[in-house]
Amino acid sequence: MPVDTERALAAAPRTTEISWTPEDVQLYHLGIGAGVPATDPRELRYTLESRLHVLPSFATVAGGGPPGVIAALSMPGVDVDLARVLHGGQSLRVHRPLPVRAAATRTDRITAVHDKGKAAVMVLRSDAADADGPLWTAEAQVYVRGEGGWGGDRGPSAGAPEEPGAPDRTVERPVREDQALLYRLTGDLNPLHAEPEFARRAGFDRPVLHGLCTYGMTLKAVVDTLLDGDVTRVRSWTARFAGVTYPGETLRIRMWRGDGVVRVAVGAVERGDAPVLTGATVEFTQG
Repeated sequence: MPVDTERALAAAPRTTEISWTPEDVQLYHLGIGAGVPATDPRELRYTLESRLHVLPSFATVAGGGPPGVIAALSMPGVDVDLARVLHGGQSLRVHRPLPVRAAATRTDRITAVHDKGKAAVMVLRSDAADADGPLWTAEAQVYVRGEGGWGGDRGPSAGAPEEPGAPDRTVERPVREDQALLYRLTGDLNPLHAEPEFARRAGFDRPVLHGLCTYGMTLKAVVDTLLDGDVTRVRSWTARFAGVTYPGETLRIRMWRGDGVVRVAVGAVERGDAPVLTGATVEFTQG
């Protein structure tokens, strides 16, 4: 099979030196829709270098280069067609606020390969640290269609989550027609998000927005709506990619706030609230 489970799990961790600047942070924030209105002080925290704060989801693109999904395809024991790969979910735990400029070391390794019958799901864990210590731990779930059925461990179930009644807050966020073209400048050059022919080969009628762009847009909405715009309060952010977003659509983001946690569900307004993110939670510190 194209995913050699034993080899992938036994492979030594891959270590990469990464760095970023305030300009990289600003580009990421613009890529997830920050800066509207351009003169709003709440938006200038994301776009102006003199008062810049780093949204924790920047960790998913920090240092540039291919994102976790594509990076997983170059790990030992993995040889699959990119057109059969989807990003199934993403989790992120930040150990301290991310600096606006840094040089760090990121270590990647595949920690699990699950047999879902019609697909294989690989889990790529990434740990980053700088001279002052750990920065973040992230896990990307990489869904490979047509590569299951070898009798392996199915892994955890991603059953449909129950919604706890009416949400505490609901906001809508428009996705620009060129959102994917802008976001890909952060380093994710997967043709699924730009090339119509590749998108059709992957089973979509047109290019789709990066799942990690929706992931970042949603976290920003939670921070701005329920956490007083304070990015340093975010401890972790986890979501399952239940469906795609198309550029030009509108995201409806519903939020339920609890004690130190916000549950989130995201749907595409123009497609009858078709699920985009499910099983999503933000853990935060009390202000």
